[in-house]
Amino acid sequence: MSQLEEADRPGRLHAEHHMTAGVRVVTLRGEIDHDVRDVLSEALLIEDGAAPPRIVADLSGVTFMDSSGINVFVAAHQQVSRAEGWVRIAGAQESVLRVLQLVGVDTLIPCHPTTEQALIT
Repeated sequence: MSQLEEADRPGRLHAEHHMTAGVRVVTLRGEIDHDVRDVLSEALLIEDGAAPPRIVADLSGVTFMDSSGINVFVAAHQQVSRAEGWVRIAGAQESVLRVLQLVGVDTLIPCHPTTEQALIT
């Protein structure tokens, strides 16, 4: 398991990831905004040749997300789709899910109530 955290403001966004059945599960906690865009990008975007391009982003610990987070999720979706993979969002709190729905990300990236459901769908 590896961990990423924004260096300038510890605790602002914390990301951990591990592999489950060939799927990269990224667990995020904190707020996602312009200041932590790079931390989110590093957690979600894959390096060329890295496998597998299947990602579940657990947002149950995310309390806020602005357009910077939306942009990173769309970029991750585009990247893994080109590699015949997918991104799924799990456990988004109501306020974060509302943002995803308002901009239509939920029609591009499937949103699931739990990580377990995202893994089996």
